[in-house]
Order: sequence, then structure tokens, then C-alpha cells
Amino acid sequence: MQIQEVFSAYKKDLQEVERNLNKHITSDVKLIPDVSRHLIDSGGKRFRPLLLLICGALCGYKGKNRFPMATVMEFIHTATLLHDDVVDQAVMRRGKISANNIWGNAASVLVGDFLYSKSFTLMTEIGNLAIMKMMSDVTNIMSEGEVFQLMKCGDVNLTEEEYLTIIHKKTAVLISAACASGAILAGASEDKVTTLAHFGHNLGMAFQMTDDTLDYMAKEKDFGKAIGKDLEEGKMTLPLIYALRKAKPAERKIIKEKVARRKLSQKSLKEILIFIQKHGGIDYAMQCAGKYISDAKLMLSVFPESIQKNQLFAVADYIIYRQT
Repeated sequence: MQIQEVFSAYKKDLQEVERNLNKHITSDVKLIPDVSRHLIDSGGKRFRPLLLLICGALCGYKGKNRFPMATVMEFIHTATLLHDDVVDQAVMRRGKISANNIWGNAASVLVGDFLYSKSFTLMTEIGNLAIMKMMSDVTNIMSEGEVFQLMKCGDVNLTEEEYLTIIHKKTAVLISAACASGAILAGASEDKVTTLAHFGHNLGMAFQMTDDTLDYMAKEKDFGKAIGKDLEEGKMTLPLIYALRKAKPAERKIIKEKVARRKLSQKSLKEILIFIQKHGGIDYAMQCAGKYISDAKLMLSVFPESIQKNQLFAVADYIIYRQT
């Protein structure tokens, strides 16, 4: 099964999610829907809502609360992107001028805050205490991840363990929560909720690893951010961390000095990319991502064979094989 087939199977459900997104970003303050729609309508794949819908269906849930809960996932994700772009002083997001470059940093931060608070309003209306508790923990962890990444920004000595902590907190916990939410709404057993939470966590770790690796691989027209953007923002990711670990001290020192400058020339960027390839950084990162995907698939063995299980396999395969 291909990812396109999965999106086709949930086309009507995702259209309902879109209606919920539009409904809940309305405000008398015009700036709020303007900034929100700029990012929400800019080509995001609705990956987290899709996982919530599939996991709910896997556990037998087709109730109406799946739509506002899927909206919550997209709102929280969007809020983090708005805040990220301010912290990173980003110029582009998903191939478009970033919101902070159009409306300013203050507007981006405040609209991100609106989306966070609207998410908790929606969860209050859904009225599921287990979900509210989980999402309270998740948003706290994500905030910790933002601060930890900020502390480590520009640190050329970032370890692999620290990198894994950042992507766990910033990315994996929300994808984990999307999967677990579907099961919780279904009233699934604690074991099934935990299994899908772990499944989602592994997907999230692999998703961020491949995203970071594409930063060194993809053509800019195919990938919604400039190649080497992470380096310019002072973010050390797994391909470079591994390559530095494998390099000899003299070579490592030269590359660290280049990375520390941040404002990289095209020549320096090319030298760093060649260095990463020479020491197998890209292959290593993709192998690590592949291991997370393999582990995620194994976790689904507790569920009987079904269309939904095959759909989750297709999403997992898409993460590791995607080019954008």
C-alpha cells in the first residue's frame, strides 16, 4: 500500500478536519486567522491528524470527537512552527515567506499562543480527562525541548544523546500523542494505548531524523527549506554529529571551526556536505531512522491484520522513503 492510497481512504475525514481547522481559527481579531491560515494552508501534509484518524479506526472508533482532536494536533504543531521560526529568525517555511517575515515576530508568537490556548479549549469541549492530562504533559515536554535546543544552539560539541533528547521532546512526543489519542477516544485498553504511543514515538524519531538528513540531500525546489539551513541556524543534526565523531582530530577541528561561523559561504557549505558524505553521516542517520521504523512496525504485532494496520505500515514506509 502506498501513502497516496492512505490519504485517499481518509479523504472525507480529512476534509472534515479542514472544516474544523477553518471553523476554529475564526476570530474578530483579523490578524489571528490571517497568520494561522498562512501556515495552515501552506501545504502541510496533515500527518498528525491522519495518524490520529487511522489509530482511532484501528481501535474501532468513528465518533465525531476525532475531528476536533485532529484539529488540536494540527494547531499545536502549527503553533510550534510559528514559535520556531521566530527563534530561528527564519525567512522561509514550506517554500513560502515565513509568517514572522510578513507580520513580525510579536504577531507570530501571539498567534502561536492563541492556537495553543484554542487547543485546550477544544479538548475541554471533548471532555476526555485522559487526553487532557496527556496533552498537558506533551506540551510541557515540547516547551522543554524548545528551551533545550535554544541552549544547545551553535554548540558544535552536541552529542548524539543530546540530539536524540531534542527530537524526542520537539517532534516525537506530539506524533506519539496523535497515535495515542485515537486509541484513547476509542476507549481502547491501556496496553493498546501504550503500544500506539510507542509506535508514534518511533515514527516521530524517524520522521525528524529523515527531515534533518534531507537538509543535506534534497534539492531546494523539492524540499521546503534551503539546503544547509540547519547549519546556518546553528543546529547540529545527526549526519554531522556522526561524521565529526568518525573524523580524525585535525579534520574535526577544521570542520567545527567552519560550522561555528554560522554564516557559511557556498564553498564552506559544500566542504561540509562532502565531509558528511565521506564519513558516512547520511547513511548512518538513515540507518538509525530505519531502525526506529522497523521497531515501530514490530510493535503493531499485538493488533490483528486489518486495513488500518496496513495503512500504518504504509505511513511508516513513507517516512523512511520520502524525498520531501
